Amino acid sequence: MSFGGYFERFRRRWQNPEVILERVGLKANLTFIDVGCGNGFFAIPAARMVGESGKVYGLDISSNAINQLREIAKRKGLSNLELKVGKAEETMLCRGCADIVFFANDLHDFENPSKVVANARKMIKTIGRLVDLDWKKNGMAFIGPPMRIRLSEEEASHLIEAAGFKVETVEEAGPYHYLIIAKPKD
Repeated sequence: MSFGGYFERFRRRWQNPEVILERVGLKANLTFIDVGCGNGFFAIPAARMVGESGKVYGLDISSNAINQLREIAKRKGLSNLELKVGKAEETMLCRGCADIVFFANDLHDFENPSKVVANARKMIKTIGRLVDLDWKKNGMAFIGPPMRIRLSEEEASHLIEAAGFKVETVEEAGPYHYLIIAKPKD
């Protein structure tokens, strides 16, 4: 088993993508954007959940990750993914098309997270949802980003609201993460 396969199995112990995606309302026929999709930990289950009549956009700065995701999707017979290599600060995948714009464990990683969330606001439908699943900003004996770059729930909520969203819920998402769900302000 490759390290990637081992890590994915290990990660599923504390972060089940299908459960999280169901929790945020992903279902058949929706359009889902995974910003910072990596090799598809969430994008692949999302593509299954939205079905053939739905769409999953994946964006990542790593061409290697996008190429891996393309291969995985091809092997699994998933043709409803549209993948792009690019910086989230500079890339618009669509305008007003997304039912859900999703950030998983990465909002703190962007050079300009305010610009990334502003772009999400442009891509989301007026009735859509922005979802931020991220690392808690507290001490833990676990892998993850350095504490100095993590965003607390309050910091992430402020960033999201400043981009034109109304935070609806902030919840626990397992022992290491929180989950913020927001809707565009009218």
